[in-house]
Amino acid sequence: MTNQSIPAATTAMMIRKPVDLVFNAFVDPAITSQFWFTKGTNKLVEGQVVIWTWEMYNVEIPVTVLTIVENQKIGIEWGNYQEKTIVDFEFKVLNNDKTFVTITNYGFQGTSDTIIKNITDSVGGFTWVLAGLKSYLEHGLNMNFIADRFPK
Repeated sequence: MTNQSIPAATTAMMIRKPVDLVFNAFVDPAITSQFWFTKGTNKLVEGQVVIWTWEMYNVEIPVTVLTIVENQKIGIEWGNYQEKTIVDFEFKVLNNDKTFVTITNYGFQGTSDTIIKNITDSVGGFTWVLAGLKSYLEHGLNMNFIADRFPK
């Protein structure tokens, strides 16, 4: 994100795995589906559009890959068709076995109340994503955080 004055949702967490494994966990839907969505149509490639699906919620979201900088950054545009936002995933090597992941979501539209609600929801959702990533990569556990957030 280049403009720090725009409203944004940010969360971050250290993952005790090498950066290439952590980065690839977001690029490869076979891995991402173990801690976030249930399926993706393809790996993330800059300039391409993929579809991420949450089968438990009957939701599909188109994702446009804006930026891929190997082991450093992924930038996407996503959301419903009328209210897309930008998400940046940034990866910082702490040492050979530790990666710090920061997720920033911005570009929210609407009234102040709507923007505040969407930022709050985004921070919460991406915090669960990072917790799921950590559980899966560090311990091999799919904790079902996303599926269990809104049980039927």
